[in-house]
Amino acid sequence: MALATEEEEYAKLVMESEPEWLRSELKRLSQELGETTREKIQAAEYGLAVLEEKQQLKQQYDELEAEYETIRTEMEQLKEVSRGAGAVAGRG
Repeated sequence: MALATEEEEYAKLVMESEPEWLRSELKRLSQELGETTREKIQAAEYGLAVLEEKQQLKQQYDELEAEYETIRTEMEQLKEVSRGAGAVAGRG
């Protein structure tokens, strides 16, 4: 009979402590959820910042590429003018 009484007492202790355990577990899980949510928000903010920077870099690249093409075209034109001037000078 002593064993049954011990089991009953243990069961009573578990039942009495269960609500407190559930409250502490709920608090812990809520804190973890909050932390995870903050981490995901921070990761999303970093991702947006990276995308914005990528867009700015692409725009700068496009501008530099257009400037390069303009300068290359001007160089070709100068070479042609220079060749033409040399040919004219060679005739004189």
